[in-house]
Amino acid sequence: MAKKLPPKKAKARARKRAAAKTPSREQILKFLSDNPQRTSKRDISKAFGIKGADKIHLKALLNELVDEGLIEKRGKRLAEPGALPPVTVIDVVARDRDGGLLAKPATWNEDEHGKPPVIELSVRNRDKGQTPGIGNRVLAKVFRDGTSNRYTARAIKIIPKTDNEVLGILRIRENSIRLEPAVRRQPELEIPPDLVGEAKDGDLVTAETIRSTRHGLKRGRITGVVGAYRTEKAASTIAIHANEIPHVFPEAVVREAEKMSPVKQGKREDWRSLPLITIDPADAKDHDDAIFAEPDPDTPGGVVCYVAIADVSAYVKPGSPMDREALLRGNSVYFPDRVVPMLPEKISNDLCSLREMEERPALAVRMVFDAQGHKTSHSFHRVLMKNHANLAYPRVQAAVDGNPDDKTGALMETVLKPLYEGFRVMMRGRNRRQPLELDLPERKILLNEDGTVKDVKVPERLDAHKLVEEFMIQANVCAAETLERRKQPLIYRVHEPPSLDKMEKLGEFLKTLDIALAKPGHLKAMHFNDILNRVKDTDNEELVNQVILRSQSQAVYAAENQGHFGLQLARYAHFTSPIRRYADLIVHRALVGALGLGEGAITREEESRLDEIAADISLTERRAMQAERETIDRLIAGFLAEKIGATFTGRINGVTKAGLFVTLDDTGADGFIPISMLGNDYYVFDETLHAVIGDNSGEQFQMGMQVEVKLVEAAPVAGALRFEMVSDGVTVSGLKRSRNSNKRGPEGRRGGYRGRSAGSRRKKGR
Repeated sequence: MAKKLPPKKAKARARKRAAAKTPSREQILKFLSDNPQRTSKRDISKAFGIKGADKIHLKALLNELVDEGLIEKRGKRLAEPGALPPVTVIDVVARDRDGGLLAKPATWNEDEHGKPPVIELSVRNRDKGQTPGIGNRVLAKVFRDGTSNRYTARAIKIIPKTDNEVLGILRIRENSIRLEPAVRRQPELEIPPDLVGEAKDGDLVTAETIRSTRHGLKRGRITGVVGAYRTEKAASTIAIHANEIPHVFPEAVVREAEKMSPVKQGKREDWRSLPLITIDPADAKDHDDAIFAEPDPDTPGGVVCYVAIADVSAYVKPGSPMDREALLRGNSVYFPDRVVPMLPEKISNDLCSLREMEERPALAVRMVFDAQGHKTSHSFHRVLMKNHANLAYPRVQAAVDGNPDDKTGALMETVLKPLYEGFRVMMRGRNRRQPLELDLPERKILLNEDGTVKDVKVPERLDAHKLVEEFMIQANVCAAETLERRKQPLIYRVHEPPSLDKMEKLGEFLKTLDIALAKPGHLKAMHFNDILNRVKDTDNEELVNQVILRSQSQAVYAAENQGHFGLQLARYAHFTSPIRRYADLIVHRALVGALGLGEGAITREEESRLDEIAADISLTERRAMQAERETIDRLIAGFLAEKIGATFTGRINGVTKAGLFVTLDDTGADGFIPISMLGNDYYVFDETLHAVIGDNSGEQFQMGMQVEVKLVEAAPVAGALRFEMVSDGVTVSGLKRSRNSNKRGPEGRRGGYRGRSAGSRRKKGR
């Protein structure tokens, strides 16, 4: 019988055995280089036969390599610093001697990684009609040869451009007619007098280039008049063109939609008697989620909550013209007075929109929570439902606050009170997990009848908003959990923790406020909430909110689960908006297939391309967000163009070597103050303090500071505002600067530039 070792010796021997099984640092680095598509800890464990407790030693070694900068952590994947991800966006820049296409990454940090790699782009014969060329931007799958460190790529899709159509302002002068482009990369055109049509000087118009053998400017023909450039239609049209957003449905897609008729009940469960309701903004263009709650008869204080979502998978079939167009668009784009939908109006506003008192097919989830907000069970159902009431957020809130109208009053006892009780129960669970609670107000543009801006408001955040949000979050969690249990591939909504670099910078900043930050490996959203609560109602509240917001990673779609840091959820998948998001449609199809709920299931071909689809729709989401933001910026710039010389209060929301970004309090408009418009001093940019500091005077302008500014320039087409500083900075005697403030900028100045005289500033501003 073997002699039993003392506990300490047994542990030491186990550690020694684990270390012997663990690959060396060199072996791990070589494996990552040779296998760029297999880079998770699970892949490495499998490759080297590491199992059970031996994985602890491997994890420690991988963490060492990350800390030393020899590898980078990207979610659950590991990679060499500067290595390209498996799916990325590239720009085709040239051809090699044999005529092959050469590309470079669309985004690349030369300061960190040196010169960008050259990528050889292969084109398959079946890509005819979609063959990329020089100047194209392409979403591509990238492969790396670990031996030669050479990159090759296969095109997934060309990111479309509309080079032949130009959008711009018509300028009619005595000797010439020109089209001034609204989008920088588009050409200026000369318009022959007989090709102007009904357009007038100053109109925002669309034009197409025409063939010309003449030298000089290209010539063009006016094809449409958008109207005055300060209207919502003009601002959103510019954003659509600038961001190359598909906005006209092909005839095949329109024909396919028009042929469709309402789905019958068939084998669907009948939920028409369940009093589901929709709660949306008053101006909502579509309704895709309905909710209801009731007490759980089996659990004291528990609730049963229902979420029914429009069953888009019943209409949009994989591989159909409508499906291909939906993937191309990725999502709907929402402007102040119109929508560029992901799906044709027949689908989005009719067959799939959960209209009041009309029957609609839905994919629904029934969730059971105990009195403490723990979800005890859930189940998915394919149903036929009826929306018993379509209500707006303020109307619901008013009713619950004691001011019901005829419609909400009739629903108080049977629907609204049970919904709010379900919300209170869910909030106990939310409060326990402590998701990140950042205050992110949104601007609401109110328009006149002619499409110009009437006013800009920041809507109040109501409990009615939070109620619907929490119901949707829980439904999304259920979708991810069900599909994982069924081992069904899906697209997750992932939000990674802040990067190590951002955490180091945030930690340095918080030290200046005598606030400690948890170590990166132990960091949770609750730690950020503790910091936000600590500075609440202090002079530093706005500053700390802004700095913490900038430290966060951007949420994206991915075929591999990486968790959702902001919501503090281990798994999360978008399920609740398939009318406007392609990711949700994929999740619906996955649920239909995994649960055997009938037609419209995900296909094997789709499953094999989930990585590509996730990268694609993450790209279209960013495109939509940028277009929406640019439209609001242009509208507000047009609104303020008549107020040149007026003074406004606002907060500094960004600080750079070049100057300050200020957000106005009343409109939320963003503008820029060049550093030359500050005082008569050399201003030093302190990255850690998020401030510029007068080298001689010590006068400081810091992010989050409340200031008064004067509007000196507004450019509506560009959506840009320029301010002059009216307020004095804060003068801090004996100011302790961070080491970053001593980095020398151009001409030997420590990140600083000479401004104009402070006396001139005060004279002009006051």
